[in-house]
Amino acid sequence: MKIAMIGQKGIPAIYGGIERHVEELSLELAKQGHEIFVYARAWYTPKNIRNYHGIKVVHTPTLRTKHLDAITHTFTSTIHALWQKMDVIHYHGVGPALLSWIPRIFAPKTKIIVTMHCLDRYHQKWGLFARLMLRLGEWASCKFPHETIAVSKTIYNYCLNEFQKQTTYIPNGVKPAKAPNSSLVEDLGIAPEKYLLMVSRLVKHKGSHYLLEAWQMARQQNPELLQDYKLVIVGGAAFTDNYVAKLRLIARGDKSIVFTGWQKGQTLSELYAHAKLFVHPSENEGLPITVLQAMSYARPVLVSDIPEHKEVVSDERFWFSNAKINSLAEKIVELIGNEQLLKEAGAKNKIMVEKNYNWEDIVKQTIELYSSFPVSELKKLRTMES
Repeated sequence: MKIAMIGQKGIPAIYGGIERHVEELSLELAKQGHEIFVYARAWYTPKNIRNYHGIKVVHTPTLRTKHLDAITHTFTSTIHALWQKMDVIHYHGVGPALLSWIPRIFAPKTKIIVTMHCLDRYHQKWGLFARLMLRLGEWASCKFPHETIAVSKTIYNYCLNEFQKQTTYIPNGVKPAKAPNSSLVEDLGIAPEKYLLMVSRLVKHKGSHYLLEAWQMARQQNPELLQDYKLVIVGGAAFTDNYVAKLRLIARGDKSIVFTGWQKGQTLSELYAHAKLFVHPSENEGLPITVLQAMSYARPVLVSDIPEHKEVVSDERFWFSNAKINSLAEKIVELIGNEQLLKEAGAKNKIMVEKNYNWEDIVKQTIELYSSFPVSELKKLRTMES
C-alpha cells in the first residue's frame, strides 16, 4: 500500500510522542514492503533527509508560529498527498484532522484514518480560539475519516460518549529495551541509580513546575534520604520560552536539579535505564510514550492520578494527586525509601509493556484497519442492495 503520514513534525523523532509513534509505525510498515510517505517540517527534520530507512520523507511549506505551524503544514502536506494518489492518508492529531475532509471529497478512493493521540484543547498553552478549533478537531476526527483510532481507553470512551463514534483502540507502543552501560550518564555528572528522571516537552500541562517544587520540598523535609540524589529534566521548549524561564528561576542555585536539554539515542537510553525513579506529573495526556519507555527499561514509574496514567500504571502506590505538590513530595520520599518496592515494580513494568504495548501487535492491527472496507462505504452498499 501507498501510505501518507500527516500531522507529525517529522522523523527521525527528536522529541514528541506523536513523532516517536509515527517513526516506529512507519519503520515497521516499510519493513513489510509498504511505500510510506512521512511529511516533515524543515525546522524539525533537515531538508537533506529525504529517505529514512526506506521511508520517503517529504518536506512541505509551513508558517512556523505557535498557532499556524501545524495547520498550514497539514494543508500543504494534504495537497501534495492528493497528487500522489495514496491508498491511505493517515492524519495524526485532532488539529490536523480538521482538514481530513479534503481527501474525502477530492480523493474518494483513498482511505482516510485519523489517530487521536490526546485531547489537545486541555493543554494550558492554548487560548480560547485555539481551544474552540481543537474542540472542532475532535468532532472532525470522529466525523470525516473512514476510521478513527484512539490510543487510550479514555479517548475511546470520550469519542463514544461525546460523538457516538465507535473508534478502534490501538495504543502506543515501545520496543523491548536492554539496559546499556552508564558512561554517558556519568559524563553528564549524574551517578547511576541516584537520580529521578522526567522526559518531556517543557510545556505547562506536563507539570514540570509541580515536580521541581515537590522535589525541593522533599529534600528540605528529608535531607539525609535525598542528599545524594538529583532530579534530571530532559526536554526543551515548544513555543514556551517564558515557561522554561520560570522553571529555571525555580531551580536557580539548586545544584541537585539538572536540565539536560533534548537528548536522543544512546544518551537517552542510558538516562532511562539508570534512573532510580521515573516521574510523569502531567495534567493531561493521551497515552504517554515516555512512561512506556521508562517501563521497558524496568524502571518504576510515579505518575499523576489522571485516567490515562491509571490505564498504564495500575498500582495506586505509584500515583499522586494531580497538580498537588504536597502529594508528589510525599510519594517521592515514600518510594525512594522503599528499595524493594521499586525493584519489584520495575520488573513488573517491563513484563507488562512487552506484553500489552509491543509494536508487532500494533502494526498488525493498523494494517488490518488500513485494509478493511470502510464502514461508511459498507453501509452505502447495503442500502443500495436493499
